[in-house]
Amino acid sequence: MTTTAVTHIASLVTNDPSLGNGTPLGLIQDAAVVIEGDRIVWTGESSKAPATDNVLDAAGRAVIPGFVDSHSHLVFAGDRTEEFNARMSGQPYRAGGIRTTVAATRAATDQELSANVARYLAEALRQGTTTFETKSGYGLTVEDEARALRIAGRHTDEVTYLGAHIVSPDYSDDPAGYVDLVTGPMLEACAPHARWIDVFCEQGAFDGDQARAILTAGRAKGLHPRIHANQLSYGPGVQLAVELDAASADHCTHLTDADVDALGQGSTVATLLPGAEFSTRATWPDARRLLDAGATVALSTDCNPGSSFTSSLPFCIALAVRDMGMTPDEAIWSATAGGAAALRRTDIGRITPGARADLVLLDAPSHVHLAYRPGVPLVSAVWRSGERVM
Repeated sequence: MTTTAVTHIASLVTNDPSLGNGTPLGLIQDAAVVIEGDRIVWTGESSKAPATDNVLDAAGRAVIPGFVDSHSHLVFAGDRTEEFNARMSGQPYRAGGIRTTVAATRAATDQELSANVARYLAEALRQGTTTFETKSGYGLTVEDEARALRIAGRHTDEVTYLGAHIVSPDYSDDPAGYVDLVTGPMLEACAPHARWIDVFCEQGAFDGDQARAILTAGRAKGLHPRIHANQLSYGPGVQLAVELDAASADHCTHLTDADVDALGQGSTVATLLPGAEFSTRATWPDARRLLDAGATVALSTDCNPGSSFTSSLPFCIALAVRDMGMTPDEAIWSATAGGAAALRRTDIGRITPGARADLVLLDAPSHVHLAYRPGVPLVSAVWRSGERVM
């Protein structure tokens, strides 16, 4: 295998506190990275870089790990422009919400759905995202949920079964029957195509007892839990996530002190999704409160057609710094190593020997520019698994 060195990096974010300045980011100044095959094999000061087959001069720009987007909903058809426009115009809106997307997704062909996933992934890649998770949840029948997972699996290994997104319109008068479907025939059809199981634990979706039954059934089939928790109101989602050792409790907008303490003491990651609050004018999650309690925090896009139609983690970083109490260092860590933790991965989200060679070269001297220059396209090159893809 050939080796490639990226040299004269002004500031390298390794996410290894044993390196560089000893902070969680493990910053190395005037640094170099050596790639062999799909792995990082060396990091350090540029002047000490070993000889390699190829050399790329970063010319005083920053390098960060590829972003890890651990929460998205990309298998869908249609959009909800009218819903967004009405919401932003202060008008009441009573469209079907998720049900609108369910109808469009059911009507779409496999080819159309797969093309949509590829389109949004390419969009995300241009903005530095090299790993992403995505869910089903817009089919809500056995056949449509299984096909959504098969389509997602063509594009990523991080696939989540979310038959429990909302109660299917077909079961609007029988929510208990829908839970039986989600934990029975639908789970049987979907489990072979997913790594994770998720549930929207919220008023108007699934209560704590229903969520527990769904996640427990999924775990018995080898799927690990994650939870949409405490987005719209206080509720049992976060406590259930910690109890079941869910990899991630996502949203975490409305938290009691007990919720914060549980996340601070457990292994469940608090995944914050500021694109949703931006797009719905909702209360911002309090990242500072979680971080000060010792919780592990991830930042993700929640890319979906209804409440957070963005694929840009740089945008989410800027929002988190401006409105959620995070420092630029904390935000970049949460969008890289934090996302990896939410997927229980140790091979991504960092730039250290043995890690997968996912790197982003910024057209800026520091990662801080991602928040300092919001909306500016700063990603100038991307490597994924050692291959330069942009």
